[in-house]
Amino acid sequence: MTFAVLLTEDAGQDLADLYDYISRHDAPEKADYVLTQIEKAFSGLSESPERGAYPKELLAVGIRENREIFFKPYRIIYRILQKKVYMLLIADGRRDKQTLLQRRLLGA
Repeated sequence: MTFAVLLTEDAGQDLADLYDYISRHDAPEKADYVLTQIEKAFSGLSESPERGAYPKELLAVGIRENREIFFKPYRIIYRILQKKVYMLLIADGRRDKQTLLQRRLLGA
């Protein structure tokens, strides 16, 4: 069974911001590579969306609706609803994850 993999507006903006940052501070070719690898990582969820782990920061507060996969150091957090996989957050794993998750996913 194949699931549709969709980017939320926030996740799309995350990708655009990440691409711009890498392009400016490293090289456009590196930004292309990172973007391609992240897209491959989340595209693979169409066949096996439940393979991702539960983010530990969310488990700590009892939330089990979201999962995550990685293209290190980037975290890709998503939610499965019916036959769709929604990309919610794409972020550098070295950032303050607790604050980022609370602000974006919990609306705090």
